[in-house]
Amino acid sequence: MSIVKINVLTVPEEQREVLERRFAARAGAVEGSDGFEWFELLRPVEGTDTYLVYTRWRSEEDFEKWMAGTGRASHGGGGGAAEGGERPKPASTGATLWSFEVVQQAAPKAEDS
Repeated sequence: MSIVKINVLTVPEEQREVLERRFAARAGAVEGSDGFEWFELLRPVEGTDTYLVYTRWRSEEDFEKWMAGTGRASHGGGGGAAEGGERPKPASTGATLWSFEVVQQAAPKAEDS
């Protein structure tokens, strides 16, 4: 079954809009990657400054291949310099990567027509 990677980002309130704008600007950057299945950016609703970046992959190998290529640039490993050659300051003040294997899943039942 699939694997899930959740990047846990600590984002100060004044940087939330910056983070969301940056993710919106990258729309489409991961969707064409081999083995990519799903992406969601989860904004905290109350009581925390933690965003969750949820991605789902066919395999650990597919995720690692993406991280070694396109993902490397988008996670501070190269490229992405702003005009003038400087990288923009990160919107988050901390990040942790959680990894999971999908062992069960459910989807809505199809309605009878």
